[in-house]
Amino acid sequence: MTTPDSSAAPQPVPKDHGRAGRDLPAAITSAVVLVAAILLSLFFWKTAFMGIVAVAVAVAVWELHRGLSAKDIDIPEQPLMLGGVVMVVVAYFWGAPALVTATAVTALVIMLWLLRRGVAGYVKNATASVFTLVYVPFLASFVALLLGEGGTTPAFGLDLDDHGVRGVITFIAITVASDTGGYIAGVLFGKHPMAPVISPKKSWEGFAGSVVATTAVGVWLVTSFLGGDWWVGAVLGVITAVMATLGDLCESVIKRDLGIKDMSQVIPGHGGLMDRLDSLLATVAPIWLVLYYLVF
Repeated sequence: MTTPDSSAAPQPVPKDHGRAGRDLPAAITSAVVLVAAILLSLFFWKTAFMGIVAVAVAVAVWELHRGLSAKDIDIPEQPLMLGGVVMVVVAYFWGAPALVTATAVTALVIMLWLLRRGVAGYVKNATASVFTLVYVPFLASFVALLLGEGGTTPAFGLDLDDHGVRGVITFIAITVASDTGGYIAGVLFGKHPMAPVISPKKSWEGFAGSVVATTAVGVWLVTSFLGGDWWVGAVLGVITAVMATLGDLCESVIKRDLGIKDMSQVIPGHGGLMDRLDSLLATVAPIWLVLYYLVF
C-alpha cells in the first residue's frame, strides 16, 4: 500500500468569489483608477484622452494576438497597433471620412505584410487580422469621433460646454450603468440564464436591470446634461443595454472558442482589458450615431 507523500507541496485552492464571479474589492479599485485616469485626462487636456484610447487599442490588440495564438492564429500585432493608433488620431482630428480611409489602408497594409510569411495560413491570419482591425481600432475610433464633436483646438481645463466632452462622459456613464445595473440585478435576482452555454452567469434578470439602469441614466443625462429630449435618453438607454449585452456575449463566445478564461490579467479583479472593453466597444458607435443626429 502506497502512502501519500506528505512532503508534496499542497495545491492552491481557487478563491470562491460567490455569485459575483470576481474579486470585488480588486475590481472596484481597478475601476476607480481607470475612471480617475479618464476624468483627469478630460479635465486637464481633452486631447490627452486620445492617448489613453490609443494605449487601450494597443493593449487590446496584444491581448487578441495572445488569445488567437491558442488556435495557432498569428496576427501581425505591430502593424495592427500602429494602424490602430493612426485610425484613432485621424478620426479625432479629421472625422469619419479620414477614419474610413485609414481603416481601408491599414487593412491593405496588413494583407501585404502577411504576404512575407508565404502561402500557408494566409487566409486564416488575414481574416483574423481584419476582424481584429474592425473589432478594436475601428470601433474604438468612434470615441475619437465623439470627442471631436466639440472641436479639436487644444485647450486646457475641463470644458463642460464642449459637446465632445459631454458626449464622452455620457457614453462612459451610460455604459457603466448597463454593466452595474446588470451586475447588481443578476447577483440579487438572477435565476433565468440568458445564454447558459456562452455565459452561465448572465441572466434575463440582469438584462432587465441593465435596461432600467441605462434608461434612467440616459434620460437624466440627455435632458439635464446634453439639453436633449427625454425620449432620446430613453432610446439611448435601451440601445446601450442591448448593445452592451451583445458585446459581452460576443467576447464570451470568442474566449470559449479560443479555450481561454480571460484575455490576460492586466487589470486586477477584471482580467484582461478586452474583458472590460467588450461592452464599451459595442456601445460607442450607436451612442455616437444617436447623439450626432438627435442631440448635437
